[in-house]
Amino acid sequence: MDATWWAPLAGVVSLVYAGYLAASVARREVGTPQMRDLMDAIHEGAMAFLRREYRAIAVFVAVLFVILAAPGLVPQITPQTAVCFVLGAACSILAGFFGMQIATRANARTANGARKGLAEAMRVAFPGGAVMGMTVVGLGILGVGLLFLWLRDPNQVIGFSLGASSVALFARVGGGIYTKGADVGADLVGKVEAGIPEDDPRNPAVIADAVGDNVGDVAGMGADLFESYVGSVIAGLAIGLAQHGERGAGLALGLAAVGVVSAVLGTFFVGAGGARNPQAALRAGTFASAAFMVVGSYLVTQALFGDLRAFWATAVGLLSGIVIGLVAEYYTSGREVQRLADSARTGPATVIIAGTALGMLSTVVPLVVIALSTIVAFRLADFFGIALAAIGMLSITGMTVSVDAYGPIADNSAGIAEMAGLGQDVRGVADQLDAAGNTTAAIAKGFAIGSAALTALALFFFYRQAVGLEAINIMDPDVTAGLFIGGIVPFLFAALAMRAVGRTAELMVNEVRRQFREIPGLLEGRARPEYARCVDIATAGALREMVVPGLSAVAIPLVVGFVLGKEALGGLLGGAIVTGVPLALYLANSGGAWDNAKKFIEEGHHGGKGSDAHKAAVIGDTVGDPYKDTAGPSLNILIKLMTVVALVFAPLFR
Repeated sequence: MDATWWAPLAGVVSLVYAGYLAASVARREVGTPQMRDLMDAIHEGAMAFLRREYRAIAVFVAVLFVILAAPGLVPQITPQTAVCFVLGAACSILAGFFGMQIATRANARTANGARKGLAEAMRVAFPGGAVMGMTVVGLGILGVGLLFLWLRDPNQVIGFSLGASSVALFARVGGGIYTKGADVGADLVGKVEAGIPEDDPRNPAVIADAVGDNVGDVAGMGADLFESYVGSVIAGLAIGLAQHGERGAGLALGLAAVGVVSAVLGTFFVGAGGARNPQAALRAGTFASAAFMVVGSYLVTQALFGDLRAFWATAVGLLSGIVIGLVAEYYTSGREVQRLADSARTGPATVIIAGTALGMLSTVVPLVVIALSTIVAFRLADFFGIALAAIGMLSITGMTVSVDAYGPIADNSAGIAEMAGLGQDVRGVADQLDAAGNTTAAIAKGFAIGSAALTALALFFFYRQAVGLEAINIMDPDVTAGLFIGGIVPFLFAALAMRAVGRTAELMVNEVRRQFREIPGLLEGRARPEYARCVDIATAGALREMVVPGLSAVAIPLVVGFVLGKEALGGLLGGAIVTGVPLALYLANSGGAWDNAKKFIEEGHHGGKGSDAHKAAVIGDTVGDPYKDTAGPSLNILIKLMTVVALVFAPLFR
């Protein structure tokens, strides 16, 4: 069989497995009527947000489709590219919608499982997240594989990546603004001002906060890694086809297919140790997936390519991703977090200073690893080696997304246990799952950012090939100008995202204060908060605020390309990669460390909940919320989307 058929077949296998996991979650018991009510409220809020967000994204997709497909409007771009664009957007939307359906149905079932113990809760939470992971890679590789079989032209298939990237940016920014606007509002008034516990049902923002966990880290992260995944495969196809013909394209698709199967097999290893240590169980699944990928990629490279240098380039990318994830884990857990918690004893200022320094330090090793892996991969297999390294790093995306989507399910289960009054024993089990989810979320964010760097580099070399540039000379004034513009774009984008969170959080704070002030008996537990009002505020704020950052990511490369030319646009893309990757790592790891330092104190250290150290740590966590869940994760999509826009519209630039 032609190796290019392996990709769509692997996609079908992944989607069938996702359906099986979804059915297994649906068979689990929900629990008490109150638990069902809470689950339904979270589910309805999350799906309502997704429907409104996707309607807004559909308008952007429709306009861009008309621009791409209209006869004579952009004559150098084919209608097939426009079709690929719509299909990429549709697959990303479908993955987010299906994954969210299951994740928001798994939370109460996980809390109910926690009544029977840690192992039973784990058997619900991880499969619930794995539905998203398997759907992401299944739809991604199925779409790319079938489109390549149809068109045999990566320059047209790149439209699929443009569609995926467009949805990802809006989903990540919109979801991030929603989740952190709700979270910051809930924390500032509930925990800091009113002194009530986290997830207390008296807090009007608590349902909006629970919804936000899902729209940010299920739909948002899923769309993020979906576009990274398809971008890396398409870049591998393009460069492989240009340098090695059909066997190069076949190797790129074959390796992606092996990665999907490896992730499916890795899920069966998550149960090992789950009854004792959820974090160890999740790590076992990740390492098992990586081990299967190493063996499978060796066999596939031997069979399809006959040159083991391609295998080593793939292995370098996979190893680099694991190292970057472990570095993120190091800086967001263990001794580093304990040191950060120690700084809380002297107040909020020292927490902010220490967390900022920690985030900056956390960028060093990943950037060195990315630099070394780029050099090694290039020397092994030229530019194709860099593309293979990107595919290798993203090969086990199915497992990475599964582990990340597990996090909000565990977090929601802890909240439901608190709101439904299931007792401290059940809440303690749910908190163990949640703690593992916080660390694995940091690993997933580090992995996503690291993979963004290699994927963007691979796409960057594809751009150079598409516009016919032998090299990009940084001594050229136009290129230098592009470098400086590209260097500031991630800062501009992060600032827009942070301001958006701040404005939405202000609205949420005012609403929660109003309800505490105007609803008699609310703080005493004698009245029910107006949860829906807070959900509406977060939804409206997120949809309103995501427009400018999303459009800027598309407009900036087009303006630079038309005004300054293709060389300057190459400089813009290079500058955005160089500043965007470390900035994203800094923001993600600082935010994750502040969050876990707060949780470390809440375990009883330095006076525990309610102490001065805890109040300082809550401030740090609140500052870190938009760092790690809005601005930081959005940057890796930004640098790839700008590169894909440059690729699609490359024929128009002088």
